[in-house]
Amino acid sequence: MYKQLVDSNDRAVEEGLSRQVLDPESRYYGGTVDPFTGVAWVNHTTGTPTEMCYWGAALVNPDSKYYHDEQLLGRLVLAAAFVLRCQHADGTISPGWTNYHSPPDTAFVIVGYAQLYQLLSRQEWAPLAPVLGSMRLFLERTIPAMLTGGGHTPNHRWVISAALAYLHELFGLPEAVRRAEQWLAEGMDITPDGEWTERSNGIYSAVSDIMLIHAARLLDRPDLLEPVRLNLRMMVYLVHPSGEVVTDYSGRQDLGHVHDLSPYYLPYAILARLDNDPLFAGMAEWAGRALSNPGVCSVNVLVRMLLEPELQQPPAAEALPVKYETVLNGEFLRHGYLAGMEAAGHQGRIFHSRLHTDFGAPVTRYRDGDTSVTLMTETPSFFALRHGQVRLLAVQLATYFNPGYVPMQEMIRLPQGYRLTGEQKKGYYGPVETGLLPESAGAAVSPWYLLPHHSRLLTHEQTFRAEVDAERTGTGWKLRLQAAEPGEVMSQLSFIFGNEGSFTSGGLKDLGEDCYLWTSGALRYECGEDWIELTGGEAGHLATSVREANLQNNCKAVLVNLMTPFDKEITITLSPSLQEGRDL
Repeated sequence: MYKQLVDSNDRAVEEGLSRQVLDPESRYYGGTVDPFTGVAWVNHTTGTPTEMCYWGAALVNPDSKYYHDEQLLGRLVLAAAFVLRCQHADGTISPGWTNYHSPPDTAFVIVGYAQLYQLLSRQEWAPLAPVLGSMRLFLERTIPAMLTGGGHTPNHRWVISAALAYLHELFGLPEAVRRAEQWLAEGMDITPDGEWTERSNGIYSAVSDIMLIHAARLLDRPDLLEPVRLNLRMMVYLVHPSGEVVTDYSGRQDLGHVHDLSPYYLPYAILARLDNDPLFAGMAEWAGRALSNPGVCSVNVLVRMLLEPELQQPPAAEALPVKYETVLNGEFLRHGYLAGMEAAGHQGRIFHSRLHTDFGAPVTRYRDGDTSVTLMTETPSFFALRHGQVRLLAVQLATYFNPGYVPMQEMIRLPQGYRLTGEQKKGYYGPVETGLLPESAGAAVSPWYLLPHHSRLLTHEQTFRAEVDAERTGTGWKLRLQAAEPGEVMSQLSFIFGNEGSFTSGGLKDLGEDCYLWTSGALRYECGEDWIELTGGEAGHLATSVREANLQNNCKAVLVNLMTPFDKEITITLSPSLQEGRDL
């Protein structure tokens, strides 16, 4: 693993050098250009600090072909000067994608930059002095923003806490500890089964894990490792056989996108050694296979390995489970927490963020060798399946009742599967009582937005209830969908497949842009030697889409049109003879 990282880091060094701006007249002089935007940024992902971590780790590592390379050192001097030059007067950075003058994005950079600074400062190599001077000044200038600045997502609290802990370690700041303790006093936003608020298995769960590991060590708070352990144990069941992380129900931008385990390498590796845990060691080994390079600035694995050489020798690993069925958050008292939301005083309004009321919603994970199934609530999709190379990314129900997808809110066990139910309400509102009207109502102009809409009486409220039974069969799965009232509600079931496969049978009407209407017959989708076959196509109406139900890009969508009342059965048959789980 270590040798692999050194080699990939050397390749990253070479690639980054080719993108460094060397024109002294350029505003980006010394920075490395992001290939996606053509701009040099100061951020922790595609920005210059990430390239600096590659370069710095190579310069001080005798195992690298760039060890003490003077040309690379000169490039690092230019990069450090660029980062310092781009820092705002208030000490923050603007990452480029959004969040201008952003304390949390500055904190991400601090965490990575501080580790690189510590690594470089341990070297007895005088030519590093200009780099260390620029880096230390950058870090020092961030202190006011970290002591006063805020964030706007749950994980930002732990990123800022880790950054404050590093600033305390570097500069001896008791006020940084006090500020971090203010954030930590808000408590851990994690369920007993290990799910963080944002339900972001592809990105932000790993962020919360590593940042709390840093904070626990630097602030002498070992209690902060307990929620990390919970999440890492949960993640054992949230990876498909291919190594793709389950993102089908995320509350953040990784929703439905392909992510691997690589961001979890450091959390698993660090706690595997700390706890002497062979399961964590096995997950670290699996995550390590996904590392194409040492990682971005804030989670650079090679920098951490050089700071903690013991991480270069992982502990013994145990085999990972390839057959399981588990319900996450099945016993979580979610409705009790939601009932207390009114007393919080925010009246459901939050700016620059969201309340994440889907926190702790039940999720079921089923795996049998190369077959991996997710059933989920409080998200547009309620069912997803991987079978060998076949990817059924989502099964979704949309209607014109409350235009858009119908999220399932409840999940209960059945003898061979699960019942999911979703309920929506929609009504109408009467006139505002005369005594409650504002003065503007009697003026020549009466703006709609000045009326006290909260005082209107609700009339003619209607309820739409959908029920899905998802049950295992001897050859695959059966989905039974039911909805009764109101009648004549146009509904649409969408099956979202990976773009890499193809359809070989089925009564499909091509709607263009990889979207099809499935009216009858058996539908077979193949990818490589694997396939799944579905029955249950129907054309209950001719609408080709449902308003507010946007389909994913770069996928193949198959639509089934239904009209209430309906009692619809879809069978999913899986191709046989897949090996009993690939070796992990």
